[in-house]
Amino acid sequence: LAATASPLGEPLLTATGKRVVDGDAEAQLPPYRSAGASFSRTCLNLTNAVSGIGVLTMPYAVSRGGWLSLALFALVGAVCYYTGTLIARCMRADGSVATYPDVGQLAFGAAGRRTVAVFMYVELYLVAISFLVLEGDNLDKLFPGASVELPAGYQLRGKQLFIVLAGAVVLPTTWLKNLGVLAYVSALGLVASAALTASLVWAGVSESGFRGSGNVLNLAGLPTSLGLYFVCFTGHAVFPTIYSSMKNSKQFSQVLLFSSVLCSLNYGLTAVLGYLIYGDDVQSQVTLNLPSGRVYTKIAIVMTLVNPLTKYALLVAPITSAIEERFSLAGSGPARVAVSTAVLVSTVAVASMVPFFGFLMSFIGSLLSVMATVFFPCLCYLKIYKAKGLRRVEVAAIVAILLLGAFVAVTATKKLGQKNRPQTK
Repeated sequence: LAATASPLGEPLLTATGKRVVDGDAEAQLPPYRSAGASFSRTCLNLTNAVSGIGVLTMPYAVSRGGWLSLALFALVGAVCYYTGTLIARCMRADGSVATYPDVGQLAFGAAGRRTVAVFMYVELYLVAISFLVLEGDNLDKLFPGASVELPAGYQLRGKQLFIVLAGAVVLPTTWLKNLGVLAYVSALGLVASAALTASLVWAGVSESGFRGSGNVLNLAGLPTSLGLYFVCFTGHAVFPTIYSSMKNSKQFSQVLLFSSVLCSLNYGLTAVLGYLIYGDDVQSQVTLNLPSGRVYTKIAIVMTLVNPLTKYALLVAPITSAIEERFSLAGSGPARVAVSTAVLVSTVAVASMVPFFGFLMSFIGSLLSVMATVFFPCLCYLKIYKAKGLRRVEVAAIVAILLLGAFVAVTATKKLGQKNRPQTK
C-alpha cells in the first residue's frame, strides 16, 4: 500500500499497485489482517460477537409473540447468516477491501463509504456505551450506596462509580492488537452465556417449575418479537474486522455457520425455558424474574455482568482501527494504547452523564442494527455483483429481506413516536 501524506487524498491500491477505488487511509488493511487468527479462535470471536445480552430478552420476545413466533426467530437467524455471507462475498470481490466502509466504497464510491462508516461507528459506539450503562445499573443494585472519595473533594458514587470501575476492568482488553489473543477473552464470554442458560435450567428444575403452555400466537406482539430477534443476531458491524483477522478467510462462511447455529441453540433454549418457567409474567430481562438470595440467581447476575465486559473490546476494535488509520498511527504500540484509552474514556464519560439512556439505546440500537445487518449487505452485494449477473431467485430473496428489514425499521420508528407522544388528560 502506498504511503500518503493526506489520508483523504490517495486512492486505495491492490497488492499489485493498481488503483481500484478512491478512499482514505482508513481503507488500508488494518493491523488485524496480519494477526492470522486460527479457525477455532475465529469461532470464539465471532460467536462472542453474535451472542450478546439479547439472550436476556428472548423469553420476553416469545411471550409477546407466542410460541409460533419462534418460527420468526429461525427465519431471522437464517436471514442474518445469509447477509453475513453477503459481506464476505463483497470483501472477496476485491483483495484490498478490509473494513465495512471499504465495502460501501467498492459498491457506491465515497458516498457509500461515508454512509456505512457513520452508521457502523455510531452503532458500535452506542452499543459499547450501553454495555457500560448495563454494568453500572446492575452493580448499583447489587451494592447500593457505594461511594469513593477522590482528591479535591470529588466523590464517585452509585452508577457512576461502577461505570468507571467497569471501564477500568475492560481497558486492558482494548489494548490487544491480535484478535487471536482476544479469543481467550471471547471464550470467557461464551462461558458466561452458557452459565446464564444453565442458571435458568437450575431455576426451572429446583424452584419454580413450569407454569403451562403459554400463548400459541399473539399477532399484536409479533412486531416486538421480530425486533428483539433481530437484535439477538446483530454483529455484522464487526464481521469485516474478524474476516480480515483470519489466517484463511475462505473459511469465514463455515465459521459464521458454526457461530450462528451455536448462538441459535443457546437463544432458543433460553427462550423456551424462560417462557415455560415464568409464562406471560416474564419480564423484559429474564434475570429480573429470578428470586433473590438463590445461588443460581447470583450466578445469573454475575454472568450478566461478565458478558458485556468480554465483548467491549470486539465492539470498539473497528473504531480504534479507523482512528489509527485516519491519523497514520497503525503499527505503533503506544499510539494504539493511547487511542484505545481515549475511546474508552469517552464512552465512560457519556455513559456516566447521559440520563434516561436505556430507551435511546433501544431505538437507535435496533434501527442502526437493521441498517448494518440487512440494508448495507444486501444493497452493496447487489451493486457490486450486478454487472456479473445475478440469478432471479437470489435477487427476489434479497428484495424480500430488504422489505423485512424496512418493516422492522419502520416499526421501531413508530414505537418511538408513540412513546414520545404527549399524554392528554
